[in-house]
Amino acid sequence: MSEAFPQGELTLRTQAMPGDANAAGDIFGGWVMSQMDIASGIRAAERAKGRVVTAAVREMAFRKPVKIGDTLAVYTQISRIGRTSITLQVEAWVRRYLTHRLELVTSAEFVMVALDETGRPTPVPPEG
Repeated sequence: MSEAFPQGELTLRTQAMPGDANAAGDIFGGWVMSQMDIASGIRAAERAKGRVVTAAVREMAFRKPVKIGDTLAVYTQISRIGRTSITLQVEAWVRRYLTHRLELVTSAEFVMVALDETGRPTPVPPEG
């Protein structure tokens, strides 16, 4: 993933709030990961034209903390379409509170699986 500027499509943007933080004022990593999961679900569901679930998250490492007031921006890029799966490269960036400074917080690969109406894996339809 790039450290110079975000890669992919801006899929989710939200502000880190006091309820998302620990006593030191750092945002819980699980909150950041859940925002990345939501963004992956949005992007994959649009591509699959239906319901998707998270099958795997690979190689997530936090580089910088997120603080209360920061704006978290999650960028997604589809890197592979399998028979029933969609693999996305996901980056979480923050715009530091009341600044224009953008910093990469973490990145990971998310694998989403398309499901049919009964909850079973279903082929990802052709693009179009």
